[in-house]
Amino acid sequence: MNTIFKNANLFDGKNSELQKNMWLEIDDVSGKVTEMGSGIVPEAERTVDVQGKYLLPGLINAHTHIMMNPVTNKLEYLSETEATVTALNNLHDLLKSGVTYIRDCGCAFDVDVKLAKLQQEGVLDGTEILPSGRPMSMTGGHGDFTEGIYGEATWGHLTDSEDAMRKAVRQEFKRGAKNIKVMATGGVMSATDEVDDIELSLAELKVAVEEAHSKHMTVASHAQGNKGIQNSLDAGVDSIEHGIYVDEKQAAFMKDNNIFLVPTLNAPSAISQYGREKLPDYMLRKNDLVKSDFFKNVSMAIKKGVKVVVGTDAGTPFNYFNNGTWNELELIVKLGASPVQALFGATKYAAELLKIDDFYGSLAKNKYADFLILDDNPLENINAIESIKSVYKRGKKID
Repeated sequence: MNTIFKNANLFDGKNSELQKNMWLEIDDVSGKVTEMGSGIVPEAERTVDVQGKYLLPGLINAHTHIMMNPVTNKLEYLSETEATVTALNNLHDLLKSGVTYIRDCGCAFDVDVKLAKLQQEGVLDGTEILPSGRPMSMTGGHGDFTEGIYGEATWGHLTDSEDAMRKAVRQEFKRGAKNIKVMATGGVMSATDEVDDIELSLAELKVAVEEAHSKHMTVASHAQGNKGIQNSLDAGVDSIEHGIYVDEKQAAFMKDNNIFLVPTLNAPSAISQYGREKLPDYMLRKNDLVKSDFFKNVSMAIKKGVKVVVGTDAGTPFNYFNNGTWNELELIVKLGASPVQALFGATKYAAELLKIDDFYGSLAKNKYADFLILDDNPLENINAIESIKSVYKRGKKID
């Protein structure tokens, strides 16, 4: 059976212009778009009249931590069961907010890898996961969090040598990770370091990239300080995550070499707005220290033409799964992007980064019918993304 959606104002995720009076035909079995066009609507077993509403691809959030609870802010001594239950609840909130695909960027016990396998087997539906498994961290670095009820595990792999890095990347490959997350610098949320600390060496980063790329995996680098960003670029990573102290020369290099920036602006915004007198002093101090520079440098990167991808760092303090992606889009626009550029960051740019653009990130023939229907035009006002009328995953409406 096929279903046709007609009378749609379409933003397809590929073109900058809105296409009016469009129809899409969807195969109800495969969940893919079979045909699309304008004008005369072909016959079908079932027809849905969009009534002139705005139809666009499902959103992709390229930086989440589904194991984390943004309300309790519990980071350590999580059991695998607790991490899994939290992840399932967060995936539900993501889907209801219009996020139909995520890249998870660091998950204890490889919970994201295990859930992604269940999705591939048809056991679990909803927002799809591109998993990274456990991140790569130095001992004592941004990723060395104690996990397990009895402290029997760590959040990340502790990779203190090139050999340790090689083994850890291969372990994640064996388990089913599709992306490798490396902690090149310190971070706001780790108590023992500063954001400009160099944590993984250039040699270790190069091993991570060599191993990942030889196995069709990508590498996302948590890189906040300038030197750590440079090491990551020299190593050949696919994306810079956060990029607080990215400079003009680095931004030009990223543009010329198609390296993506995933700034996660919602993370510092949430800490500033909701974290006073609730979060540890070290976290508030570091966030206050870098936030202004962070936003200034991301604005510069946008103006330089770097491909900025939407990722929220969801799961970090007060950084929610049910509205964070909307907030990130709004913040990107406030820093100088047009609404179309921001939406590309959650559609085609994100799909390119995740290497899923053959089937996701835009609405076209033979791609999966993941889409949203909005009341208002997001190309005129990015805040219209909050006016979601319906969410569809592979052509099926999410109730």
